[in-house]
Amino acid sequence: MNDLLKKLQDFYISPRWVLWGIGGLLVAGIIHVSIVLSVPAYVPDSPYDRVGDFGADRNFQVLPPILPRSEPLPDLDPSMRHAICRYSLENGPLIITTYAPSPFWSLGLFNENGQVTYSLNDKTSEGEAVRMLVLTPQQLSILRENPPDDLEEMIVVETDELKGFALFRAFVPSNAYLPQISQALRSATCSDLPQI
Repeated sequence: MNDLLKKLQDFYISPRWVLWGIGGLLVAGIIHVSIVLSVPAYVPDSPYDRVGDFGADRNFQVLPPILPRSEPLPDLDPSMRHAICRYSLENGPLIITTYAPSPFWSLGLFNENGQVTYSLNDKTSEGEAVRMLVLTPQQLSILRENPPDDLEEMIVVETDELKGFALFRAFVPSNAYLPQISQALRSATCSDLPQI
């Protein structure tokens, strides 16, 4: 019994140390929460902001080839060539026209945060040429009153995302394809719809 009491006395912790321990945990918790809340201030610009560095809005910009440690944007495939167009639907509907003479191509619309909102590729399209109209539900209701003549020939994408960017990419299976694919990327358009 005495041995048990002696062992318990060895484990006795002063109330002062208990208070210091609780205080330390509270301070650590406050520091942790403040760091977590301040992280967005240290994160680089959104993908939408980074795309704006490539050039003017509503105009496709051909990106340089993807090389190790020099990617213009993250997660781009080095076997593809890319063109990117930033837009805001606050300025009205957008018409995208592309042509890709490639064994594989894709056209994706991304929101301000870089999440895919719409995508199609050579397997889901009816050919190498695409004509796409991107607009908000409100803009579509106005457009229905006086539609353009070629509306039925366009892919109509209705979205609530006012800001975003389009990424057009084409696979380059060999250097023989490179001149025609580069020309196709340069000729892609991303422009205003004539006044509705």
